[in-house]
Amino acid sequence: MSQKYTVVRLVVSGERFELTVKPDSALDYKMGKPAPISQILVSDTIFKDVSKGEKASEERLKKVFGTEDVAKIAESIIAKGELQLTTDQRRRLVEEKRKQIVAFISRHCIDPRTNLPHPPTRVEQAMGEIRVSIDPFKDAEGQAKEIIQALKPIIPIKMEMLSVEVRIPPQYASKVFTTLKSYGTLKQERWQPDGWLVASLEIPAGVYGPLTEKLGNLTRGAAQINTTK
Repeated sequence: MSQKYTVVRLVVSGERFELTVKPDSALDYKMGKPAPISQILVSDTIFKDVSKGEKASEERLKKVFGTEDVAKIAESIIAKGELQLTTDQRRRLVEEKRKQIVAFISRHCIDPRTNLPHPPTRVEQAMGEIRVSIDPFKDAEGQAKEIIQALKPIIPIKMEMLSVEVRIPPQYASKVFTTLKSYGTLKQERWQPDGWLVASLEIPAGVYGPLTEKLGNLTRGAAQINTTK
């Protein structure tokens, strides 16, 4: 397939409709970046089969899409249809999605033997052993949860959330408050009469160490953090 154009295919009730589109513009549109349809289309012809040069009939277009307006039909096909990715696009999207999945697993999972997170490099290595297939368009979290199950025969791993209580001295409380929320879900905050901040959070087990280190740096070791039941 030429890299100058690619195809978007939509099948409705067993009937196929295809468009020739600019690869990068079409991908941007599919990923949520708005653009005029005219800037995406290579041709304003709506095909039944691009490879054979067969055009869709106006009668069928009217029946299926309720209009003969090419721009409106094309918008529907691009939004709902399957975009055939170029080799470079697929490689790039798969790599981006892989990084998201690895980050999720490293953040949300621990080795139950040590209660420590698996380093990203170990997660990537284990994923390579089970030859994970990554869908560039599917949600990273959903794929990560499936992959975690597949990794269990390879490495000891489990997802876990921790409840922690953090105590911050008055001179650091305001500065640290925003940081706390970036590591997990803030369940409760209590400002003490002496100015101390006592916060309860739910965090992925994998970020307990990084959170402890971050708070130590921000408060010069004065922060107190403990897991709770």
